[in-house]
Amino acid sequence: MSGCEPGESIGAFLCQAGQRLRAAAVEAPRLEARLLLAHAMGCRQEDLLRDPRAPVPPEAQARFREALAARARHVPMAHLLGHAGFWTLDLLSSPATLIPRADTETLVEAALAAFPERGAVTRILDLGTGTGALLLACLEEFPGAFGVGVERNPEAAALARANAARNGLAERAAILAGDWADALAGRFDLILSNPPYIESAAIPGLMPEVARHEPALALDGGPDGLDAYRALAACLPRLLTGAGRAVLELGQGQQPAVEGLMAGAGLRAVECRSDLGGIPRALVLRPA
Repeated sequence: MSGCEPGESIGAFLCQAGQRLRAAAVEAPRLEARLLLAHAMGCRQEDLLRDPRAPVPPEAQARFREALAARARHVPMAHLLGHAGFWTLDLLSSPATLIPRADTETLVEAALAAFPERGAVTRILDLGTGTGALLLACLEEFPGAFGVGVERNPEAAALARANAARNGLAERAAILAGDWADALAGRFDLILSNPPYIESAAIPGLMPEVARHEPALALDGGPDGLDAYRALAACLPRLLTGAGRAVLELGQGQQPAVEGLMAGAGLRAVECRSDLGGIPRALVLRPA
């Protein structure tokens, strides 16, 4: 390829990979090329930059070419690397779950703002826990709390358990495979949920990484995107303590409809925190 040195050096592989990812309309192609090659070689990105003329070992070449081809097909980077960062955590990732996203960290911020006294939270519930991202991040921030995560997909529930262990939180977290809150009793100080909220008809039009490679069960919110919120409205009032808070992730433009559903169930919105893009993302609710 023009502009790239020939051969099997680190620099040649990075140059060729960057061009291939750019042609595939992958964002940040040079950065992603470095991430993939560092992963294939078992080193850090900065190690690649020290000596770009150094050869890439044959076994690493094979791993890199395979991962590069997958990324050019828009397989998510987190699936290729096997993990993703969220809040202060490093979480295992797989096609069984949504990849943790920075927008969802807004819910953790909202939970911390709702409970400035960290000792006020002793029981946390995460409905649709996925990788365990929200539950585990809040357990880190509320050190006296015990958490329960509920996940419909048994494979995803197993991944959340592995992430609890990976981050030293296994003794403070119980991950259950089940349908929302059907099997739960008792009340919780803090309830979290990033439910499916994409309108069914809109899913094929999402970016390829999401539409092709993330689980439809975690995306599809029904014809109007609100099916999961209706289920949450039915169970949250019996699960929240009197002083408790529920923090729900919203899709773009959903705040009025979700607030209306929750008001009908006896829950009052006390804050809606926007993400870094200015989109209302984290709806905080309390018993009316």
